[in-house]
Amino acid sequence: MPDIPVDAQIFDLAFHPQRPLVTTGLLTGYVTAFGYDEQGNYEEKFSIRPSKKSCRTLTMSEDGSNVWAAGKAKAIHVVDVGSGEIVETRAAAHEWVPLWDPRKQDAVRKYTHHFDFISDFLWLDDKKQLVATSGDGTLSVMDVRSKKMEPVAQSEDQEDELLSLLPIKGGQKIVVGTQLGILSVFNRKSGWGDCVDRIPGHPQSIDALCAIPSRYPNAQSTILTGSSDGLLRAVQLFPTKLLGVVADHGEFPIERMAVDMNGEGRWVGSVGHEEVLKLTDLQEVFEDDGDDNDNKSESDAAWDENANAEENGSGNESKAEAGPSKGEGKGKGEEASDAEDGDGDDVRDDSDDEEDAELELRKRKRKKEKDPLQTVKRQKGRNEVEAEPAFFADL
Repeated sequence: MPDIPVDAQIFDLAFHPQRPLVTTGLLTGYVTAFGYDEQGNYEEKFSIRPSKKSCRTLTMSEDGSNVWAAGKAKAIHVVDVGSGEIVETRAAAHEWVPLWDPRKQDAVRKYTHHFDFISDFLWLDDKKQLVATSGDGTLSVMDVRSKKMEPVAQSEDQEDELLSLLPIKGGQKIVVGTQLGILSVFNRKSGWGDCVDRIPGHPQSIDALCAIPSRYPNAQSTILTGSSDGLLRAVQLFPTKLLGVVADHGEFPIERMAVDMNGEGRWVGSVGHEEVLKLTDLQEVFEDDGDDNDNKSESDAAWDENANAEENGSGNESKAEAGPSKGEGKGKGEEASDAEDGDGDDVRDDSDDEEDAELELRKRKRKKEKDPLQTVKRQKGRNEVEAEPAFFADL
């Protein structure tokens, strides 16, 4: 689908849960909605300006009837999706982290435990808890049923800005994108004090995370990452593997992204600073022949090899030390058979043996040196892969 142009930078987007409609929040304060179809056609449905200040975030209601918009004016506006009109406004709505009941005009309670910006939210329906990430380097968990003005849990300082949140493995693990380009993984069973895995590799900050539709293989552990280097990547975790680049925003960072039809649709929308909404067809990414293992690039194969080595707790060198290579075993077997045979016609001369030994040595050296990721085995994290940011430079 061609890019949908707008006249200003897009800060956020929200898809309708049942029909092909997407709303965008703009730097100019406008909330603009577009309809689209599978042939790549689109049209503007409505455009309204609740505030002259920028619209920073959008959220669609569960039934798709309303879209909630908030921004720099610190007000919350409710826009009717059918008519494109503002039906409610709550001025001076947010300064810290307020909790709202749509049936009441005022906030139920406010949380003030974070001292820097709030970057993302995640709702845990099974526990009725709200998870927040902050630029202060911590993650916090708030129980909306509790009347206390403090979180039920807060992580240690991760010494990095936490920018994005996404559940994986059926919600049992939480992936956090960071300013330094590391994916931190929290295990809910282990508590919220610290992450259990750290996956480096992205050369710049990971500002947005998104899940893929559940119909695709390994959907529970495959995520989409939006980075400030302008690339939207598909990454599989456990084992860690780069699947490829889904979309390219050029030199513009990716701020937000989402999959249509309540996360189960065909299109992933991504926005950056280039004043366009980019819709990318996920079917072309996950259902084409390029995903076959026989067509993997050398860098993908190296990613898989090193990730599996960390998963099993052993690298290439330990495998080499465990026993003789195939070439060495064959040479010994031939020597034994030649000694028993005594047939001079089948015996290899010394010069051939020396050439084979030299060739085998070269192969083993090349195998040890072939490591484009420059990975380093570490003790922390069973699935952790330590990679230089240069891995992504050519993508």
